[in-house]
Amino acid sequence: MAKRALITGITGQDGSYLAELLLEKGYEVFGVVRRLSAPNGWRIDHLRDRVTLCPGDLLDQLSIIRLLDKYKPDELYNLAAMSFVPASWDTPLLTGEFNSQGVTRVLDAVRTVNPRVKFYQASSSEMFGKVREIPQTENTPFYPRSPYGVSKVFGHYITVNYRESYDLFAVSGILFNHESPRRGLEFVTRKVTDGVARIKLGLADSLALGNLDAERDWGFAGDYVRAMWLMLQQPKADDYVVATGTCHSVRELVEIAFGRVGLDWQKYVRTDPQFLRPAEVDQLIGNPAKAKKVLGWEPKVHFKQLVEMMVDADLERVASSTRPASAVR
Repeated sequence: MAKRALITGITGQDGSYLAELLLEKGYEVFGVVRRLSAPNGWRIDHLRDRVTLCPGDLLDQLSIIRLLDKYKPDELYNLAAMSFVPASWDTPLLTGEFNSQGVTRVLDAVRTVNPRVKFYQASSSEMFGKVREIPQTENTPFYPRSPYGVSKVFGHYITVNYRESYDLFAVSGILFNHESPRRGLEFVTRKVTDGVARIKLGLADSLALGNLDAERDWGFAGDYVRAMWLMLQQPKADDYVVATGTCHSVRELVEIAFGRVGLDWQKYVRTDPQFLRPAEVDQLIGNPAKAKKVLGWEPKVHFKQLVEMMVDADLERVASSTRPASAVR
């Protein structure tokens, strides 16, 4: 009998890659979707006939209880969140409702309906914030520097608490930045690759960015969802840092992206103070030694490959979206 997985946030970047992975492994996949006035399912359009989408909301615990009762999943991946860090300054209370209390609602639903469900919580490297040590491990103290980071710390520790208090198989993946062509346009990696495509195709003449010296540990989302799955296949529930262990600056990201299309980035990029964070996180770099040792996990896509993959995808997308208009002229 096929295993069943329930994914909150299935329409997001990670949710779409995770759904693909689980389908490849023979799972029945159920995706929780919020009722939105504007549909946001483009990342999973190619999976529509292979997954079951069901309405639910982290703000409504009863909807989660009903889903667990109806679909009886073996594994639950909680990927739904307010996930854009800068926006958390504008909506700090809503960010907390989703990323903190939302996690509690899902955990309590699992405890109530079926404590044998294996639970994955999407934690974040933003919990480390003003880092206490470099690189960061599972034992590095947290010092979050945004409402998003603070909310994720709550989500992380409530998962630990439910695991230890109720003997749930509940794990947290402390994922460092992971990107892909499916990343939202508001994130800096995708903002850069989309901007490069538009400049190359003559649709824009500049790209405004914030802190070019900020450094991140960037990996490929398709690699990182494999680590999520591996965590739930272990005999013992535990938490893991998932990262590449290497750091790159926004400036390096920009150089590779513009270099892919043969342009000099310095002619097009300008810095704009409005894109600076109230409190910047300067250097996030993870130590994935535990994940490598226990899970046997290694990233397969390296930084340059990732950036070039994203530039190529945005070039194709932007070019195809402008073709009909140019054909009409």
